[in-house]
Amino acid sequence: MDISNAARFLQSYNRIEAQLKLLHNARSAMNFTDLVKKCSDEDITVRRYAAELIDYGKLRNAIVHRAAGAADETVIAVPCDDVVQTIEFIEALICRPPRLIDAIKVKKIASVFADKPILTAVEAFREYRQKTLIVYDHGVMVGVINSYGLYAEIEARVRSGADLTSFFTDTLCREIVHESEMEKYRIMSQDATVFEIFVAFEEKKDLLAVIVTENGVFGEKALSIVTPSDFPRINRFLETYNAKPF
Repeated sequence: MDISNAARFLQSYNRIEAQLKLLHNARSAMNFTDLVKKCSDEDITVRRYAAELIDYGKLRNAIVHRAAGAADETVIAVPCDDVVQTIEFIEALICRPPRLIDAIKVKKIASVFADKPILTAVEAFREYRQKTLIVYDHGVMVGVINSYGLYAEIEARVRSGADLTSFFTDTLCREIVHESEMEKYRIMSQDATVFEIFVAFEEKKDLLAVIVTENGVFGEKALSIVTPSDFPRINRFLETYNAKPF
């Protein structure tokens, strides 16, 4: 009997089990079904494939048999090709998840210099049609200007009777950069996975965007900005892996 499919299945199964135990500090004696259920509460990928993983846990027990008193297990069943390919795919997602930057790539980011007048921010919003501008001061990211935040600044000045022309031409961008605005954003490393992005938006409902930098450090150059409008694009990328869409 050709047991190569069984060997491949068991290899992926063991790697998944080891990864889940490592990531979630589970007891070594915890059975696979309980491990999957525990991890489903904490890991978005395991949650998406929990049903398949539980089925594969049962299948694993059907594939091998250990006779009473024997030290080694014996293969008594062989899974079909589709099952083997699916568990290997799930293993890849759990153990080697695709990076966000591979799905989104580096893209043109709308930005403005801190020492330029507000009018340049307005022009950037018009040109790039993005809702967020990265503000740089001598090459260092110092914050963001959000289009809605700019609307609020304009409204406040209209209500106070201020000269809007002077506001647009004489006020510098750095003057409307507020630290509190960054609470609506999250900085992530270019090595973040696509699943971490979905988790970020799931955990913080009012999150406007994820700003991707090389090391996930505030101040670094932005490589990409991810918003919910990018989800279809990420899902199309995941389809090349045959992953379940979000």
